[in-house]
Formats: sequence, C-alpha cells, structure tokens
Amino acid sequence: MRILIRGGTVVDPENRTVEQKDVLLVDGRVAGVGADLPADDALVIEATGRLVTPGLIDMHVHLREPGYEHKETIASGTRAAARGGFTAVVCMANTDPVADTRAVVEYIRERARATGVVHVFPVGAVSKGLEGKELAELASLREGGAVAFSDDGRPVVDSGLMRRAMEYARMLGAPVISHCEDPGLSAGGLMNEGRTAYLLGLPGMPAAAEEVMVAREILLAELTGCPVHIAHVSTAGAVRLIRDAKARGLPVTAEATPHHFTLTEEAVEGYNTSTKVNPPLRTAADVAAVREGLADGTIDVIATDHAPHADEEKDVEFAAAPFGIAGLETAVGLVFTELVHTGVLDLPAAVAKMTVHPARILGLAKGRLVPGADGDVTIIDPRLELTVDAFGFVGKGRNNPFVGRKLTGVPVTTIVAGRIVMLERDLKC
Repeated sequence: MRILIRGGTVVDPENRTVEQKDVLLVDGRVAGVGADLPADDALVIEATGRLVTPGLIDMHVHLREPGYEHKETIASGTRAAARGGFTAVVCMANTDPVADTRAVVEYIRERARATGVVHVFPVGAVSKGLEGKELAELASLREGGAVAFSDDGRPVVDSGLMRRAMEYARMLGAPVISHCEDPGLSAGGLMNEGRTAYLLGLPGMPAAAEEVMVAREILLAELTGCPVHIAHVSTAGAVRLIRDAKARGLPVTAEATPHHFTLTEEAVEGYNTSTKVNPPLRTAADVAAVREGLADGTIDVIATDHAPHADEEKDVEFAAAPFGIAGLETAVGLVFTELVHTGVLDLPAAVAKMTVHPARILGLAKGRLVPGADGDVTIIDPRLELTVDAFGFVGKGRNNPFVGRKLTGVPVTTIVAGRIVMLERDLKC
C-alpha cells in the first residue's frame, strides 16, 4: 500500500527541524520525505496546516491483559493508544499472571499481534510475582521479548535485589524502570502529604517517599553501570536529584506524566477518585519543577502511566478507590495545551520526548521519520479544539480527571506500519 501525506509540517525531533514537506509510505515503510513528491497511485492524505511527526511512543502503560480484562484489554488499550496518536506502547508487568516468565511475555506479544492495532512492547518483572523477594528469570524474559524490567505498581524495596537486577539488566542490554516509593514513608497514604491532605482529612504520602528511592536508584546506577529510568517523576526534590545525576554523567533517565505537569494536589478537593494516583498529585512548586525539568532536559520522556479501571471500582469513596488515571486519549492534547502553546517546550523538544527519546532508552528502532524507517506516523492538528468526554473514549477506562476540559492540539491521524488505524478521530481498524 502507498500513502502520500501531502503538504504537512514535518517535525524532525532528531535534527530539530520543522519544515513543510510530503511524506511517502510504501509497503509499511517510509519511502521518501521531501517537497512535491509524486502521488502516482498512492492514497493521499492532505495535511496542510497540520503537524506530521514520527509515530508517538508511550513507554509506560498498563494494558491489564492478562487477568484484568474488565479494566482493559490489549485490543481496547491499543485502540485507545491509536485514538491518542500513539503508534507504540510499552506495557508494564503487573498483570495476572505477572509478566515474570517468558511464557507470559510471549503471550502478550501474541495477543498484541492478534488483537492490537499499534505496536506493543512488554516489560518483564524484576521480581517473581512482583513480591520483591526473588529475582525473576531476567535473561529468559529478555529472550521472550521484554524491552525492559520493572515491578512498576510496586517499589523494589530490597536494595540488594535491585542491585542484582541492575547487574543482570546491564549484561542483557536492557534498562530497569523504577517505581520510586519508600513504603515505610508512604504506607496508608492516599494523596500528597501537606495542608490540603490535612484539610481533607486524608492520610498523605510525603515527597521524601519518592526522593529517597530516586536517590537509591541513582547510587545503584552509579555502582552497577546499568541504565535506570525513573518513572512518573512528581517532586521537585526528585527532579533535583536526577539533574545532578545527569550532570555527573550517570546512566539515569526520567519521565513525567501529563497529570503531574498539569494538576496540583488541590484537584483532590472534590474527592474525585480520578485524581487518586500514585505518586500523588503534588504542590504547585512541584508541578513547576517538573515543567522546568522537562524544559531543561532533566526529564527525557513524557509518558501517560495509563492505568484504566472499571467504573464500579472508581465510583466508590476516595479511600476505597484504586490509584490510576486512564490517560492515553488526552495526553497529546495536554502536551500541546500545557507545554507547547505556553512555550515550555518547542515542537521538536515536545515530539522528541514522545518519539526518539523513549526509543533510545529502550533500544527500539522507532521514533524517526526518514527513508527506510518504519511507516509509523502521527498527524496532529495544533489548533483543533476538543472538549474531553470520557464517554467518548474507546478504551475501557473513564477514570480521567480532565473531563470537561478544552484541549487545543490533538492527533487526527495515526498510521502504524503504513496502515491507517485512526483517521479524523474515528478509528479505522
């Protein structure tokens, strides 16, 4: 199949260029990028006034399958990803059974091939059963297709176990993704510790619970030489620690989520369970620090931590609700509304955090829009306005705190391996 994307503004995050060009896809790969490419017998997509980027990558999602299909499936989760402009997602290991064996990793890959509409890259567990007691068979997980190792959803409390995991991961050429939380400090917490939690009568999680573990991971990365990726950074102290680690040349990278660079702890005041996340929404100073970290390169990646739940699980009192936001379908709009249109990030920098940066961290041949590259493309209308309506989501989870908010700058077309999977907000799959 031939697709010509004509007249769009091509954003090249690697070379930091923004130029009006055509993009030609042939048989699932990029065949040409340039001016006035011939259409011949190609399907033409008119992209004048729109941005054409390499396919976006979300390196932190929870697809829930196997085991929690009432929350999300690989089919529904990848449709949500396509709707959100993502051509690839990286799914965490906290399934049931846990992705702590090669068989489960291979099952996820097979289900993705059979039912998914975007690329799916599984993460293998660090420990068996996510229990933090015994190391999983990391080499076997890697051979089965795991692109990284993580117990995300739970911290690896045992420093000795994490050290061994990093030593093995370094030999296997894969990063460790760390959920940084000291449960001795955060246990029982429902939101950020501070004045708002006190006024709401909710137990809090201090920023130190995250920062203590960030510091540990940095020290272990220095000790082992293993690349460590800090997931969902939410505090000013964590940003400061990561900035210092990078200045010392350590193999440390980090990500931030749209809800952590957008919302503060005050969003919890209505006891909306969609604002209950871990790590929790923090203070205005923390949000400012995360934005600064994105702007100066301390934080490499924007990822959603997409964590869908069934309506009946979230529609309960705040204390009983599970943590998590369904974020795939609103992420790009928040990036443009909160970061690009406000000048926090320019276009190449914003796109890089969702393309070449996660690809490099995970060793994926993705995130570039050059001849010979995979035909993964996202087209974004930077001025199109959308009011968030959770009942319009194609994913199963509606637990999103941005419902009713107007976003400016949203994806309109998603192409995966030369196949259109989302066109003008309607899935074609």
